[in-house]
Amino acid sequence: MFIRHLLTVGLFGFCVSLIPGYAQVPETGRWQELAYSTAAVNAETADRYHEHIDALRSHKQLDQDPALLSRIKTIARGLISAASKLKPESSTWRWEIHITSEQQVDAYCMAGGKILIGSEFVRRLKLSNSELATLLGHEMAHAIAEHHREELSEALHINAQPGDTLDVMMGRLETDISMQLKLATLSNIQESEADQLGMILAHMAGWDSASMVSFFQKLQRVEANSVPNNSYPSTESRLSMARGFNKLWAKIESDQKSIVTRRSRATNDQK
Repeated sequence: MFIRHLLTVGLFGFCVSLIPGYAQVPETGRWQELAYSTAAVNAETADRYHEHIDALRSHKQLDQDPALLSRIKTIARGLISAASKLKPESSTWRWEIHITSEQQVDAYCMAGGKILIGSEFVRRLKLSNSELATLLGHEMAHAIAEHHREELSEALHINAQPGDTLDVMMGRLETDISMQLKLATLSNIQESEADQLGMILAHMAGWDSASMVSFFQKLQRVEANSVPNNSYPSTESRLSMARGFNKLWAKIESDQKSIVTRRSRATNDQK
């Protein structure tokens, strides 16, 4: 869900229980109104994800670069550990990671931690490990914030009809332009939230915050000629947020070093 043309809830299936309720997004504290159950959405997502993976495998477009896949999985381990601290139930998920040479895929993470990264996208942006951590953090943030579940629930509220199933709602989201427009504001909020939460995950996993800035600078250059989309925050605002986090964490680190230095001096003075 990082780049404009990726699918959001389009891979969700059917046979889902409706469990109205409220939840809060980790760290941001934003309240969500949710109609579908986590278990049902995650189960259907896993099925659809594996269908996509099987199709890519049959076309010889899956995991063709073992070195890149290993690199991504290594980076992801620390992020998954950080995610479990923000959303403890994610520690029970069966996280899966694959890469694909399919040109239309940049990156996505479906509900329940099902990740697919486009190898060409990584090469085109020439991403360092820290920049890859920012990309992966953003995608994982969508899952731990349950954005797919929230978007599907909001679609149900907008246009609920008797007998609606999850796949019927999926079809509406893919084809109903008016519904897509109504959900644009929510999508914009979710993307901005995933930027914020993703950078927090990367920071918790120990990655350099300056590289988060460079990632969004590269993304801005790639999207310079793209058609504006109200479903996504501007690249300028995303870059501004990254710079803000970088300054904040740099100051915190500087303050912590100053405290250690003062304590060390005080200890030496007492000797």
